[in-house]
Amino acid sequence: MAQFNIQDAFDLALQHHQAGRLPEAERLYRQILSEEPDDLDAMHLLGVIAYQTGRNDIAVDLIRRAIALDSEFAEAYYNLGNALAGKGELDEAIAAYRRAIVLEPNYADAHSNLGNALKGKRQFDEAITAYREAIALDPNLANARLNLGVVLRSQGQLEEAIAIFRQVIALNPNAPEVYNSLGSALKQKGELDEAIAAYRQAISLRPDLPETHSNLGSALKDKGELDEAIAAYRQAIALNPNFPEAHSNLGNSLRDRGQIDEAVAAYRHAVAIRPSFAEAHSNLIYSLYFDTRCSQAELLAEHRTWAERHADPLKTLIRAHENDRDPNRRLRIGYVSPDFHAHPVGRFILPLLAAHDHKQFEIYCYASVLYPDSTTARIQRHADVWRNIRTLSNEEAAKLIREDRIDILVDLSMHTAKNRLLLFARKPAPIQATYLAYPGTSGLDTIDYRITDPHLDPPGSADERYTERSIRLDETYWCYEPAMESPEVNRLPAIAKGFVTFACLNNFCKNSAAAIQTWCRILAAVPNSRLLLYAAIGSHRDAVCQKLSESGIDPNRLNFVDRVPFSQYMQQYHNIDIGLDPFPYVGGTTTCDALWMGVPVVTLGGQTAISRGGVSILTNVGIPELIAESPDQYVRLAADLAGDLPRLTHLRSNLREKMRMSPLMDAPRFARNMEKAYREMWMTFLSAQ
Repeated sequence: MAQFNIQDAFDLALQHHQAGRLPEAERLYRQILSEEPDDLDAMHLLGVIAYQTGRNDIAVDLIRRAIALDSEFAEAYYNLGNALAGKGELDEAIAAYRRAIVLEPNYADAHSNLGNALKGKRQFDEAITAYREAIALDPNLANARLNLGVVLRSQGQLEEAIAIFRQVIALNPNAPEVYNSLGSALKQKGELDEAIAAYRQAISLRPDLPETHSNLGSALKDKGELDEAIAAYRQAIALNPNFPEAHSNLGNSLRDRGQIDEAVAAYRHAVAIRPSFAEAHSNLIYSLYFDTRCSQAELLAEHRTWAERHADPLKTLIRAHENDRDPNRRLRIGYVSPDFHAHPVGRFILPLLAAHDHKQFEIYCYASVLYPDSTTARIQRHADVWRNIRTLSNEEAAKLIREDRIDILVDLSMHTAKNRLLLFARKPAPIQATYLAYPGTSGLDTIDYRITDPHLDPPGSADERYTERSIRLDETYWCYEPAMESPEVNRLPAIAKGFVTFACLNNFCKNSAAAIQTWCRILAAVPNSRLLLYAAIGSHRDAVCQKLSESGIDPNRLNFVDRVPFSQYMQQYHNIDIGLDPFPYVGGTTTCDALWMGVPVVTLGGQTAISRGGVSILTNVGIPELIAESPDQYVRLAADLAGDLPRLTHLRSNLREKMRMSPLMDAPRFARNMEKAYREMWMTFLSAQ
């Protein structure tokens, strides 16, 4: 019988290992250890195989035993770090990688994997340093470059991230995951055509990557190509039916196309796949506001489910607040939003911030803005303290707010995109309120108040539909500041054209079937009139034309406007005689813009706050006669107005001045009302202590 030769066995084991024949290598390593229990290399490499096969506990034990035999073994520390990272023990992994680097400073792979572990701990600056060191040691280390680009993109350093992804592509032009990362950075920068090209290149190299199809869909959606976006999402789902992000993204595009039922179904599918997917669940809730069949009870129940599932488990993180209880001191108000830019929220919050009494209130803005712009800069100038929390986790942001000793923290997002409700679930401020996103409810019992007005929520109306207490401002929910790009009001277009043009420039998803049917009735009642709608190019335009045809209306009387720069959007009102408010989810910003441009708006007042925005705005402007209480009256008001060109001419000439003189544009008055509400919240808090 041949004598067992340890060296020959190790050489053969190493050949098997390097060739990927792990079972054969493992058998030989174990045989070596049975003959020589303290064989350092066999023990170490047996631990490496355990790591490679997902047995991280065993790997850590074996590699630590190897290190006990040789405490200067840099490669063993490196592999120990890998196994610890595989277990999710990142602090210990970081320590192991650092020890490997101390022993071997030029160990490029150790620097690279240290970067990965630091990235996992959200220590992004240190991760960037580690990746840069790895690349300096080995310029061909593509993974380090790729991961550096990923971290830089997450930190908003897009130019460098894009350059790095392109460097990786130069090293390996056939790597689909790099094109995917490049596409994501380009999309984040707003270079949608280049992003789409990068995603399509990734797909050409690897057609079976569902994530890339979903990312392509998101870029196409941002470009307004909804049909193509939906096709991309459906392809991602075909490749992976259990891909919750793709289902949620599909829901977003279906909602934008006005297919609310289908959008709700897509969101429910996403949540069913991953019940912890708070973002998809928020998308579902927000879409239910557009669903005419969803009752208030059902809507509230879904909000409570969201809170029970996503927010309530975080209550264990709530700590007592140590804010100074002085009733008359200067209060710290914190506003939290991703929309501090040229967005309806940014436009409406700007005059309030500009008019705040900074002697009585210290204003903090917690911004997570993806695309800062000139509006962002204006908002920032009106804040006493500006905090960029875009790259902070909810826990990190909550810690920062607590350290800032904010007295009243105001959410400006509710369940809209990129909301930070899970920050509010941690209750970093003693008083929390929600305002401006839309007049609904958050569903969180850690948010104490919802800010509204007497027209959205008439006094005496019950708060049972909300989880917060309603605080009614004295006059208006909105404070409007017209954009500097606003053109002058022109002559009534119907006089020159010979026909009346109705329009709704709200987001297309607000155009419910009931609203479109009512607009068809208006067109039938006003011969030769036209209807202008805002809608991205896609099959949903054809669907509206079909509804007109079915109602006996020539589709040629319908025109569409696509997404245009803001100045061109305001110019559209030069072609509009009468605005038609959608329902049940009515307009806000768009109604104010129309009135500022001399275009009267007919609205249908509903029973919910979300359906009474027009009631609030028109009442405050002084034209409540354009508020309908039923669809029949809505049709009659619009038709009567269209038939009275002298009245339309008078309104067009006077609406801008009526807006200017109304509470809607009295920013100091609005700010005092808001500050009175804040002081009331503070005194109520103190009285309960």
